[in-house]
Amino acid sequence: MLDDRFRAHFARSAELFAEAAGRFPGGVTHDGRAAAPFPLYIERAEGPYKYAVDETRLIDYWCGHGALLLGHAHPAVSAAIAAQAARGTHYGAGHELELRWAELVQRLVPGAERVRFTSSGTEATMLALRLARAATGRPTVIRFAGHFHGWHDGLAPGADPEDPHAGLLDALVAHVLVLPPDLDAVAAVLSSRDDVAAAILEPTGAAYGAVPLPDAFLRDLRGLTADHGVLLICDEVVTGFRLAPGGAQDRAGVTADLTCLAKILAGGLPGGAVAGRADLLGLLAAGPDADRAGRIRHQGTYNANPLSAAAGVAALQLVATGEPTAVAAARGRELVAALNEVLRARRLRGWTAYGDGSIFHLFADPSAPVEPGEAPAGLPLAALKRGGDPRTLAALRMALQLAGVDLMRGRSGFVSAAHTSAEVAATAAGLDAALGMLQSDGVI
Repeated sequence: MLDDRFRAHFARSAELFAEAAGRFPGGVTHDGRAAAPFPLYIERAEGPYKYAVDETRLIDYWCGHGALLLGHAHPAVSAAIAAQAARGTHYGAGHELELRWAELVQRLVPGAERVRFTSSGTEATMLALRLARAATGRPTVIRFAGHFHGWHDGLAPGADPEDPHAGLLDALVAHVLVLPPDLDAVAAVLSSRDDVAAAILEPTGAAYGAVPLPDAFLRDLRGLTADHGVLLICDEVVTGFRLAPGGAQDRAGVTADLTCLAKILAGGLPGGAVAGRADLLGLLAAGPDADRAGRIRHQGTYNANPLSAAAGVAALQLVATGEPTAVAAARGRELVAALNEVLRARRLRGWTAYGDGSIFHLFADPSAPVEPGEAPAGLPLAALKRGGDPRTLAALRMALQLAGVDLMRGRSGFVSAAHTSAEVAATAAGLDAALGMLQSDGVI
């Protein structure tokens, strides 16, 4: 049986997870890494591969939760980190690297007149909300159902259709309007209310495009918000530097008022940023000459720390050439096509692979009216966000890992510039082998 094979093959990971269960809530340090019967433990990674403690090489499509556009341990990034570590990891002061880092963000990201670094994407969206409310004097924010903007209270409502919002204050929830991604719904709210500070979204759709949105939606939303004096916040934590060097809004020809960044921004190290209009970011200005009225205090021990800055500069210098983004996107399209070819050959209705450039998703639900190669549509938000049938996907994750392929949660992934056509072909073969295991076990 699949479960028995998995436990035997990854026995060392099982041992480590047994220890972790007594140290961490649920045995993991990130919700997305939870997996039954246990998650894999990794000891090293290089290029498109990572190596489990169980002496197994895996083609990796987590790519550091999307942060590693260049692949694991890219020589330029690794060298920059090593050199900076020898000079110091925390100065408690400004340094030249933070200037070079911000200069690259301003060069690449539309409308990045000023930049404020944070330590994560969650912190970036927290800060963007605070800026929007302070600048407009309005309390309410529009967000879209299923879109993810970090784990903080300010944008938790609506992120997960199955989340009961435990621990959230009713007064806070009341100031977050959760709308469907429908322009008429947005227009109706903006025409009837004068308390909306901003609208925030993942510009490619919920869960980095698992529930896709076209570029036209972003363009039209920009027009609507501008007409009503409402700020537009683009959460490009995932899509920034990946869909284009300037992110999804660059591709769509849109300039947000504020842009939230992380992941690729810091070359795979911890780091985030809010970039945007100078007058909005000016609310953070400190010093004896700063306007104290309405100023936002913003600290952060690790903001623009030298290690993250060094990695970020090394990574964004390569991103600025356009090559890594283009290579990863081409390989992503090649991968989606190869996966769908396997699904068609096995005549699997209700299965499909789809994506946007170097971001891809698998959907698997034998009861769904979906054919390989189609983006699933007309299905409940919760079903799309979880990728289909949970039982099928849980088995698929184990089978793929046994076949040497590791997708995020067994159903999504990021392609890096280090992936080649050889890895694409091996991944397609791995999917075919995994489907064979599922058929042998009677899962499909």
